[in-house]
Amino acid sequence: MDTALIIGASGGIGQALSTALTARGTAVTGLSRRDHGFDITDPASVEAALSPLTGPFDLIFVATGGLEINGQRPEKSLKEVTAQSLQDQFALNCIGPSLVLQHAPRLLPRDRRAVFAALSARVGSIGDNGYGGWYGYRTAKAALNQMVHTGAIELARSHRASICVTLHPGTVDTALTARYARGHPTVTPDTAAANLLSVLDRLTPDDTGRFFDWAGTPVPW
Repeated sequence: MDTALIIGASGGIGQALSTALTARGTAVTGLSRRDHGFDITDPASVEAALSPLTGPFDLIFVATGGLEINGQRPEKSLKEVTAQSLQDQFALNCIGPSLVLQHAPRLLPRDRRAVFAALSARVGSIGDNGYGGWYGYRTAKAALNQMVHTGAIELARSHRASICVTLHPGTVDTALTARYARGHPTVTPDTAAANLLSVLDRLTPDDTGRFFDWAGTPVPW
């Protein structure tokens, strides 16, 4: 990957991805709220940041996401679900990445291997949901998976060597998971980034439209 665009480049995983790719000799373009005023939940901000870019980028990686938004913790029961919490979850975890995906046909090269990847979460898997709860986050991530799967079908028609996937990074020791790890094994952002890049390195166009975990194992929809 000679060139990469990292969305959410100042976050734990995004920053680690940027560092790892730069060490490989990849020219990294990063966008983040902290450093560039980039707000993935604001369509105008996404358009203003991405429209001037010409690429091509061999990798576009959306490393944004949020579990607890505006103080709203993941819902344990239906009675805790609100319209506002669902809107907030969709804005950050589905709509924003989808608007970035909208620019992929223009920003990815057509004449060689190109990758679009977005961070999802195993809890967004419908088939793997045996515990319930976390309604908004689960549903927004499931919607993201569908957007990327559908986008992959369209992208493959014009970019035959493209790979368009969602990825579960595992439980990463970041601010997002600090309150919810609860004794689960965690990895550092650097380890997570190395794992995710290793997965991407092994994927082929036959894998486009799929959902993989940090070890490269397919996750059920």
